[in-house]
Amino acid sequence: MNKSIYILALGAFGIITTEFGVIGILPTISREFGVSVDTAGWLLSAFAITVAISSPFITALTSKINRKFLLCLVLGIFILSNLLSAFSPNFTILMIARILPAFFHPLFWNISLAIAFKQGGAKAVSVVMTGLSIATVLGVPLTTYAADYFHNWQASFFLTSIISLIAFLGLLFVVPSMPGNSEKSAESQLHVLNDSRLWLNLVSTILTLAAMFSSYSYLAAYLENISNMNGAQISIMLLLFGGMGILGNWLMGIALGKNVILTSRFFFILLIAVQILAYYFGTIFIPMVIIISFWGMIHTGGFLVPNIRTTQSVPHNALEFVNSLLTSCYNIGISLGAFLGGIVIAKFGVHEIIWMAVPLLLLAYLLSFVKSRKKALVNL
Repeated sequence: MNKSIYILALGAFGIITTEFGVIGILPTISREFGVSVDTAGWLLSAFAITVAISSPFITALTSKINRKFLLCLVLGIFILSNLLSAFSPNFTILMIARILPAFFHPLFWNISLAIAFKQGGAKAVSVVMTGLSIATVLGVPLTTYAADYFHNWQASFFLTSIISLIAFLGLLFVVPSMPGNSEKSAESQLHVLNDSRLWLNLVSTILTLAAMFSSYSYLAAYLENISNMNGAQISIMLLLFGGMGILGNWLMGIALGKNVILTSRFFFILLIAVQILAYYFGTIFIPMVIIISFWGMIHTGGFLVPNIRTTQSVPHNALEFVNSLLTSCYNIGISLGAFLGGIVIAKFGVHEIIWMAVPLLLLAYLLSFVKSRKKALVNL
């Protein structure tokens, strides 16, 4: 596979680590700047909201600019913003340093996924997505460990700067120049909005991510309260979940390369099944360890399935714009899922969060048949 794809995966690892790496040091930041933990949490929430809002606009506005230049520019901004974060004298400056790269985050993600799809289809996209998977597994532990090892919260931001710098150099010297889209291509990007299948896929994407994160967002609480695991055991389970996710991402890329529709439906069925198993066997330690393994392996497909299912039906010159819409839908779905899961926990307890995820997954599963039927009619 083209070396550029692996460089893009490293860049994805860097930007996702920047987004989520702050999670492990929120208590430290709270103490350092004298703000509450929930206020410090806005360093993560504001980042996600900014990404969701800016994604379609920043992609459309930069459609004519050289893609390699933009990728390098984004990583350069991430390097500088992490350094600014490390040297922030107060919480306001730190918040600004966090929001700045969030505006440009979608550019790297949308362009890199479009390049991967054009060069190698589902398999190449799964490689770039692996950068996301590894970041969710190792990003937070790495940045937290750096802060603990050097007894300095700034060390986590220095680490993410170094990761982005390595990816930046790789892009600079390995990835070839890629011209931007022509005026005609830019018009074609907006034309895809007339496709009802695109909107159906975007709604399905929101449902899928909302289902995933209505339960996954509270997995640690579930393991603590239902499975009666201690802190060390929960940490191991989360690493197991993420590690199996990397394997699942690779397998999902292979399966999607063969049959997108059947793989998508199989994904929904498997994720529903594993969460129901977690509901009924979550109180038993050994079965829950096995369930967590399969849950993690299946869960990561939720990032890959919507992307491949949506982008396969649009023109190549509209891939970046469609990916920008997907990025917004991903973030909307994640926020919605966490919100809905929180409501269920407040009213019924953490054990019942599964019953928020399952109906959403069923609805997304049913929507896959609506799309398929429409496509068949068009072919006639």
